[in-house]
Amino acid sequence: MSSADIARPAAPTDPSAAASAASAASAASAASSGPTASAPRTALVVGASGITGTALVERLTADGWDVLALSRRASSAPGVRGIAADLRSAESLQEALAGERPTHVFFTAWSRQETEAENIAVNAGMVRDLLAALAHASVQHVALVTGLKHYLGPFEAYAAGEMPDTPFHEEEPRLDTPNFYYAQEDELFGAAERQGFTWSVHRSHTVIGYAVGNAMNMGLTIAAAAALSREHGLPFVFPGSETQWNSLTDMTDAGLLADHMVWASTDPAGADEPFNVVNGDVFRWRWMWPRLAAHLGVDAALVAGPSGAPQPFEVQMAGREDDWAALAARHGLVEPDLARVASWWHTDADLGREMEVVTDMGKSREAGFVGFRRTERAFTELFDRYRAARLVP
Repeated sequence: MSSADIARPAAPTDPSAAASAASAASAASAASSGPTASAPRTALVVGASGITGTALVERLTADGWDVLALSRRASSAPGVRGIAADLRSAESLQEALAGERPTHVFFTAWSRQETEAENIAVNAGMVRDLLAALAHASVQHVALVTGLKHYLGPFEAYAAGEMPDTPFHEEEPRLDTPNFYYAQEDELFGAAERQGFTWSVHRSHTVIGYAVGNAMNMGLTIAAAAALSREHGLPFVFPGSETQWNSLTDMTDAGLLADHMVWASTDPAGADEPFNVVNGDVFRWRWMWPRLAAHLGVDAALVAGPSGAPQPFEVQMAGREDDWAALAARHGLVEPDLARVASWWHTDADLGREMEVVTDMGKSREAGFVGFRRTERAFTELFDRYRAARLVP
């Protein structure tokens, strides 16, 4: 990879100071050229094939937006024009976007790396290079999805420092540890100041929604584990910690996240602000797990909570690739490759945390966003959609 493809790792700074500078530059632009109900809107969805990107494309097309869907392999549909580009190549982005003039950008992509230093270089670089490639476009607003690792720390330093108390609030200072979310924010704030657009940052909890082959897909992962349990009489054991089993928690439905991003991108109350975004209900996994198991047809006798040390899915489901391929053949499923269905590592990481994780939505409520999604229904409707698509039996 050339040096042009690597971001300059940004040192964590106080986002409020950067936000103030960006806000001053973008306010005049928003006042003179901000969207109106009748103005044409063109959305560029970055990471359009992922969980959040898929939900965004569905929401935007339903609302009548013109949609540009950027991914490594362009895929078009009614109302959607695919754009192929390599997010890790500044040259590829410049070439792909030279003739495009989106009014709004929704950045939902990330690239998992081995270390946080590499995560910073690659993922901050993607934000920087994408926005630089749109310097000609008079973009009005850019919405960036990050997550609760803003408060918890990155994977390699998860909960290693002093974290804020729950529920998490947006005004908490950054942790004193490198974090690619912070570097992405800094690239966003800098580009907003230079290019004159407004911005929003959306800190979601675990996102559940429809996608295939995604690196972080708890909904499909749980459904696949349940199918293997049901088919082979395996215990359906919660893969996480006793802390997660017993503590309050929350989640983010991809459709609600899409609603939140569109709201912040088009309502002045959402401009130049970071927001937490979760469904609005709270639950304990000791209540949720058996309910999801019942909806997925798992015998109640097979369902179990944690007992002692966590039993991660990566251990429980090790060597089950051939079992899944055979199951897929028996039930006529469309994806026989278990690695494209289940992301064991991500679900293990989320459910294995040894701390309570719950999020405050008060800032969004006060600003006017009142969207709500009951998490159990979000799961069960997602399972039904995966069944209808013949991804799980």
